[in-house]
Amino acid sequence: MTALSSRIAVLYLVCVSANLCLAASPLVPGTGYKVDVVGDDFETPGWGFVHNFPKSSEEIDDQRRFPTGKATNDRWYEGIKRGQPDFLKVVPTPENGLPGSTMSLLMRTRDSGVPGVRSYKMEQDDLVVNGHTRMGGPVAVSYGPSCVVRVYMPPFDKWENRSGATFGFRTSLTTHAMRVDPQVREEIKKGKKRFGLFERQPKKEWGPDTYWPGMFVQFRSETDRRFNEDSAYFTIRGSQQGGDIRGPEITETGWWTLGISCTADGQVHYFVKKGIADLTAADHVTSQLPYGYKAEEFKTFFFNVCNQNDGSTWSTPWIIDDPSMYLASGQVVNQANQTRRGRR
Repeated sequence: MTALSSRIAVLYLVCVSANLCLAASPLVPGTGYKVDVVGDDFETPGWGFVHNFPKSSEEIDDQRRFPTGKATNDRWYEGIKRGQPDFLKVVPTPENGLPGSTMSLLMRTRDSGVPGVRSYKMEQDDLVVNGHTRMGGPVAVSYGPSCVVRVYMPPFDKWENRSGATFGFRTSLTTHAMRVDPQVREEIKKGKKRFGLFERQPKKEWGPDTYWPGMFVQFRSETDRRFNEDSAYFTIRGSQQGGDIRGPEITETGWWTLGISCTADGQVHYFVKKGIADLTAADHVTSQLPYGYKAEEFKTFFFNVCNQNDGSTWSTPWIIDDPSMYLASGQVVNQANQTRRGRR
């Protein structure tokens, strides 16, 4: 256990005993203190990303391809399960962005899925914030962790002409639960392990598990015979039963503010707001125990960029700005920031 982890554990006990962090209502993302060592404002000159192609696709074909991609500022890395978006570039902040912001991050992908293989279906890539590493480890949800990002949505005529998921904003959380051994679960998912009519189903056991709740932007393309015009809406992943929850309609494009928070009762809270203003209680969409899990620790957050994997179709051009992490405890934040700075 690192010195930072030990201090966090002590503060956790103090916090719980004093009832300082137990949430009686949804925690508004952005509450408390910003963790400077996590997230990015894209304002530092020379921002770059070393892709190290071909990218990983462990979730699809069990292939981890090293070295993995990473940002030159150590604040981002390639998702090992699906690989990073093909195109990542810092660009001038679109009009009506955050005051003082001059640069934001453009994300697009074309060759999603397994490198060199065309599935001709929707695939997704992951760009992950280097959160738990730069914090010195995961953070107990008792500290009220949250993450916030501003997302620029281009006019609908610039979106990929495909109905379905196109962008995701998600968290990585840990818990303990009755679950099938992760390796067996992956074998079942990929069809490598099957059970006959009279064979026993996989045994469940109590242990640690990681899950990834968040929100997706769903597009309805006018090129789809089901829809007369382009439109979009949010879905929340997921409900206590594991399904998606219908979220707000995206009535206009431009800047939106998205936020996700966790509280000591294990719930995950989702917030959405049109524009760039800070989130408030009025922007609350829903609170859930996704998959029936109670969150114990917050590891990090990340973004999905989705497209039709046909080798030629580019995803919608997504632009994000100021992705940030917050904690309710200023003391924990100060320790994390000072510890990270001391390593440089």
